[in-house]
Amino acid sequence: DLRELLEKESVREIGHQAVWSVSSCKQGYGVNSLRDNSLDTYWQSDGTQPHMVNVQFKQKTTMHSIGVYTDYKSDESYTPSRLSISVGNDFNDLTEVEQVELSEPSGWIWIKLPNQAGDKPIRTFMAQISVLQVGLYVIGRDTHMRQIKVFASTEDATSVDFSSYLAVW
Repeated sequence: DLRELLEKESVREIGHQAVWSVSSCKQGYGVNSLRDNSLDTYWQSDGTQPHMVNVQFKQKTTMHSIGVYTDYKSDESYTPSRLSISVGNDFNDLTEVEQVELSEPSGWIWIKLPNQAGDKPIRTFMAQISVLQVGLYVIGRDTHMRQIKVFASTEDATSVDFSSYLAVW
């Protein structure tokens, strides 16, 4: 259960502090579906891979982990099977920090981000979640992602709540 994991890890959701965008979407299945807290809706990409979700913060923000909700039973071959997480200041300097392989995932996938040099948590203006592959061997298909959450440690005092200044999706 994600709630138990969050309490154990001492993290809080910070996605409301960011501006979210996607590389493409089918009409009616856009970025809003990733942040509506409903497991029944989903973002559906519309184009070639990789499919990307961009999370941009107004200030440099400390990130602990990312949670992605998938539902293989409902989405089948549209379900991501390989994800990449990149961070940076903007679109031009993103660096991959994590890549995960998924096998018919259903439920919350917890992606804890690695620490940077000196054992410090990642601080970034932007994170990009890329769907590199869907299904088992399918290349070039669209994807479904039902929810994405971004987390910071509750022990981190450097994140500031700018939610009143940002567009909340």
